[in-house]
Amino acid sequence: MHEILGYLLSVVMGFTLGLLGGGGSILTVPILVYVMGIDPVMSTAYSLFVVGLTALIGAYGYWRKGQLSLKTAVVFAIPAFASVYATRKFLMPAIPDTIAQIGTFILTKDILVMVVFAAMMILAAVSMIRKKKGGEAIADEEANPKFNYPLILTEGIVVGVLTGFVGAGGGFLIIPALVVFARLPMKLAVGTSLLIIAVKSLIGFIGDVQNYGDAIDWTFLGLFSLMAIAGILLGTWVSKYISSAKLKPAFGWFVLVMGIMILLKEMMNA
Repeated sequence: MHEILGYLLSVVMGFTLGLLGGGGSILTVPILVYVMGIDPVMSTAYSLFVVGLTALIGAYGYWRKGQLSLKTAVVFAIPAFASVYATRKFLMPAIPDTIAQIGTFILTKDILVMVVFAAMMILAAVSMIRKKKGGEAIADEEANPKFNYPLILTEGIVVGVLTGFVGAGGGFLIIPALVVFARLPMKLAVGTSLLIIAVKSLIGFIGDVQNYGDAIDWTFLGLFSLMAIAGILLGTWVSKYISSAKLKPAFGWFVLVMGIMILLKEMMNA
């Protein structure tokens, strides 16, 4: 029963990603951990693969419409690729299972991953709930990207580490960076972000294959990914008829509640 529910929720995750253009991937790890019963570290690995594959399909759709900047993707992605791979290959295996103990409170690796993930959910929710200012409209007037290389480099490294640690796409961090630091029009920023998310997530997953290859359930991962892909295709089709601008704040509140619940649950279990 739990497996069936998990597969159905993977469709919902993909549907949300296709409908809103982002945010849905933040649900992947909670589905894998709390519904499918997979441990948090392996769940972040699976999430990288699922998010990477679904984002790649989304990026292809934007590329066909001419709403994707390959040059910008390369400039932003190189530091992100390096940091996400290093995080999955070297940092995650180096973190001990028991990090610290203060009295009866025990901070484990699994709890740390889920607490950081909950914090990322809350940040993503705030990003979706908050009304946009005039910055995006200004960016839309710029036809050519103007790169602030130091800031893009720093942002790429930070996003790569966070993506590698929690297994989420990080689109809510990438899109503002592309709009503000590269002066990219909003539609180009969304399409370019999907490509960056896809490639860096899949590169991060390579580090997991090298570390945990024998433990990966490829049959489950393939089926879960196919369900998510079906969802993103359906969501992309429905997005033609429903305004994502109205749905995004409502979904943001849902993600906010989920993030707070995960944070409280992990702290109580510590």
